[in-house]
Amino acid sequence: MSGAPTMSGEMPPILPRERYAPGSALSDCFAASPGIGAILRLGAVRAILESLVGPRPRYDHHAVHVRRAGEPSQPLHADAIIDTRAAFDIQLMYYPEPVTARGGGTLIVPGSHFRQVNEQDIARYQNVAGQVLLDCPAGTILALHHGLWHCGRRSHSDNPRYMFKVRVNPSVPQVRLWDTTDLDRREVLEEVRTILARPEPWFEGATARLEQVQRAALFRRMSGNPSFQLEYWLGRLENQASPRLREILP
Repeated sequence: MSGAPTMSGEMPPILPRERYAPGSALSDCFAASPGIGAILRLGAVRAILESLVGPRPRYDHHAVHVRRAGEPSQPLHADAIIDTRAAFDIQLMYYPEPVTARGGGTLIVPGSHFRQVNEQDIARYQNVAGQVLLDCPAGTILALHHGLWHCGRRSHSDNPRYMFKVRVNPSVPQVRLWDTTDLDRREVLEEVRTILARPEPWFEGATARLEQVQRAALFRRMSGNPSFQLEYWLGRLENQASPRLREILP
């Protein structure tokens, strides 16, 4: 659960100027846009959205980010105040032109979406073990959990860098929204456990378990499987076997 899948391909480069009311149905937005509207209607993009936020997601906001040549990096941040909801939003980031290593690109910290922070409170961190700097072909889309730590890095090229972002909210419970036909098979669940137990490079020995428990709890909610766990960590926390006082008094 790194929080950031990607897809690439040839896509229209036209960035929109329209504005829409937050909470609008995403399907009602960008309908006349020959660029972003066409992208959001692609089967692969619709599959990402339906698998994570459901078949009728809501529009939150969008923006066009421009990083000019020589402009300083963004500070590391999350696009949220401290957010303790069980639900999560998705941000789609679209790169209409090639992004090279020299051109900077978007830096992400995989797995950081469980570390709830208030926007730029993490700005003092310059580099984190395991961070990924995205250089990609034109037409790449990056899908982020709303809490993932990220920033736009400094461009050392002579050209500006463009990125379009749209944040999308769920409108249904985020439970078994993707193809789960094989999810209850023992070998599939074992593979899921292996993936969720895999540490990120920035994990510390004493706190890695806390991150893995958060992963297991999120997978419980998304899979609708209240008994799923890694090791016995969640089961131990849920053990309420202590009798009530009146049951042990004579």
